[in-house]
Amino acid sequence: MRHIILHNHLFKNAGTSVEHILQQNFQDRWLSREFPMAEPGNSDLVAQWISDNPKAVAFSSHTMIGPLPKIDDAMIIPLLLLRDPIDRIASAYRFERIQQADTQGARLAKAHGFAGYVHARLSVKGDRQCRNFQTSRLAALAPDAQGSELERACTAIQQIIHQGVLGLVPEFDRAMRRLNALAVPHHPSFRWQSVTANAAGRSTSETVSPDMRQLLEEANQDDLSLLRFAKRSLCQTPSGTLADHFAGMV
Repeated sequence: MRHIILHNHLFKNAGTSVEHILQQNFQDRWLSREFPMAEPGNSDLVAQWISDNPKAVAFSSHTMIGPLPKIDDAMIIPLLLLRDPIDRIASAYRFERIQQADTQGARLAKAHGFAGYVHARLSVKGDRQCRNFQTSRLAALAPDAQGSELERACTAIQQIIHQGVLGLVPEFDRAMRRLNALAVPHHPSFRWQSVTANAAGRSTSETVSPDMRQLLEEANQDDLSLLRFAKRSLCQTPSGTLADHFAGMV
């Protein structure tokens, strides 16, 4: 049975650092790809991607939408990191200001200061980058769960903790230790060390004014609630539980 690490790379959530570790370990057996993000999701495309690359071990994408793929003879180990939403938005702005790309976010960041960037993104219908971005992405992992978008996102958190690695950006090393515990039984040469890749400078306190922080807290109440839920859930997870989950599986 294949044991696949599937990294859901949420924008500006330390995903580049994760990818550095995966690439260092698996080299050409780590793959990265982006997908169309139309409803109802692209899980079938992700599953086909994994099936079409039988020698690959780790897969990363910014644009996976929908439930975790189900693949015969493959055990998926999901990997996803969460971050304080205001820190994430400020980091995204700093990154997009210098990004050599013609995306909507990069154009807005280059045309505005931080406040103008946030107001512009909040004014665009359907733009979730500055409005509960993480909640929307996690809720898509559990579309059949009952309840609100936030409740579906919380269901997805429980699923990821049970099956793989749910981490917090400020506790990056803890997440990598958890990944190590899951990876080594199937990939004994797996190693990692602390790394910071693609990090923007300046602290959030230098970027976000009190008024802007209040606006962002109001616009990201679900993301803040989701982060609190994730922290509580991780505190309730014994250190050995995730590794033990796979102990009897081959």
